[in-house]
Amino acid sequence: MAESTSVKSRFVSIREWIVENKLRTVGSLWASGVIGSLAYNWSQPGKTSVKIIHARLHAQALTLAALAGAAVVEYYDHKSGGKSTDRYSKFLPVDIYSKD
Repeated sequence: MAESTSVKSRFVSIREWIVENKLRTVGSLWASGVIGSLAYNWSQPGKTSVKIIHARLHAQALTLAALAGAAVVEYYDHKSGGKSTDRYSKFLPVDIYSKD
């Protein structure tokens, strides 16, 4: 029982980090996609330019999937009521844009 609570709290902490660092997460996935695809394509026969183009296309597909995942996480957070008051950046003064 204690082990499942530990796993759940670890999952929650990872999810919170991803919510706080969405762009970093998507950028890291893109970079790892490019590197992984280049590594795979380099082991295949073919022209270098084609290998680079395929690596970029694979990384773009992975980035779109990561952006869709970030949108799902954002939607889930919005529906569950998580962090609704801290929705905007701290440097953006929200009060001056509201109409009274």
